[in-house]
Amino acid sequence: MSKPAPEKKILDLTGHEFIEVIGAREHNLKNISVNLPRNQLVVITGISGSGKSSLAFDTIYAEGQRRYMESFSAYARSFIGNLERPDVDKINGLSPVISIEQKTTSRNPRSTVGTVTEIYDFMRLLYARAGEAFSYLTGEKMIRQSEDQILDSILVNLNGKKLTLLAPVVKGRKGHYRELFVQIRKQGFTKVRVDGAIQEITSKMQVDRFKIHDIEIVIDRIVADRKDLARISQSINRAMKEGKGVIMILDEHGKTHHLSKFLMDPKTGLSYDEPAPNNFSFNSPYGACPECNGLGQIEEITEDSVIPDKTKSISRGGILPLGEYRDIWIFKKVDAILKRYKLALTTPIQDIPREVIKILLYGDDIPVSVASVKWTITSSPNLPLISSSDKFFVYSG
Repeated sequence: MSKPAPEKKILDLTGHEFIEVIGAREHNLKNISVNLPRNQLVVITGISGSGKSSLAFDTIYAEGQRRYMESFSAYARSFIGNLERPDVDKINGLSPVISIEQKTTSRNPRSTVGTVTEIYDFMRLLYARAGEAFSYLTGEKMIRQSEDQILDSILVNLNGKKLTLLAPVVKGRKGHYRELFVQIRKQGFTKVRVDGAIQEITSKMQVDRFKIHDIEIVIDRIVADRKDLARISQSINRAMKEGKGVIMILDEHGKTHHLSKFLMDPKTGLSYDEPAPNNFSFNSPYGACPECNGLGQIEEITEDSVIPDKTKSISRGGILPLGEYRDIWIFKKVDAILKRYKLALTTPIQDIPREVIKILLYGDDIPVSVASVKWTITSSPNLPLISSSDKFFVYSG
């Protein structure tokens, strides 16, 4: 009869299943030996003065820190100094450790183990300095180029082609931009490309202020040839200045090429700012998710939260924000809507058709009549009569 295979024990990277503490004698500890299972939450309990902190901080944590410091070079250790070995015979299975200071826990929902231990600060710095950026549109790796590299790229990849050099100044924003066109014209430029169409700059030129626009300055029209190297270089320099580090090139086939000295997707022209630690912080508006504001949760009003108990009627508080029936305007209007469908306020919500529930929650296109309010103006010594030429805005409701 075959025996079942023994269950495999999951070992840590250290190759140990336990942290073995042998002969700990720090402070109140009297030659204590204990095995602590790895990859589990272990709680040390005991009466005051029994040696809980001595075992956790002064023995296990102190030995982990000492071993970590010993991994540094002799030059680095000369600045840090040496840590004394705790009074313990031996500790096995110990990897680098961190210690969270014993203090009042914060009720900030943004606090995590990473923020409390300040490890997250170093991680953000690592991501900002050593990370590689990729476009969320195409998945392509973002690239940055110097002006010389941009010049070489044009001469190699677009050699002999007729090119229009553009400097983007407005990207996906609303406005009429009348003042911008005046400023561009004063700088000596005569043409711009507005929403993909090249136009002459005219007097009092403006665009629809309620639509989203892309506007680029037409810097120069060139042929990618090394014979005109000086002119091409000068035009690129001017385009980079006007476009604040970003330029666009329109070739003779109508294809647009995006080039930048900052991080940019070469296919779509999507550009990122230089990564900074704040971009990786959920506590910063620069790095927080715009949907949840960095909390990881989105609070929304749902139909179930508005109508938690569908067995109730509207008059008994079935629609939670309205509460129970009162002789007020909103209940009269709800009652009028229900009567159109031969229903009443006392009808359980579960018996009200779905289309009627939608009208109550989201409204419809049928106008609602409201009673007009009549105002009476009286005079007093301190309040003169208002002349008939004045205009009044009367609230009806």
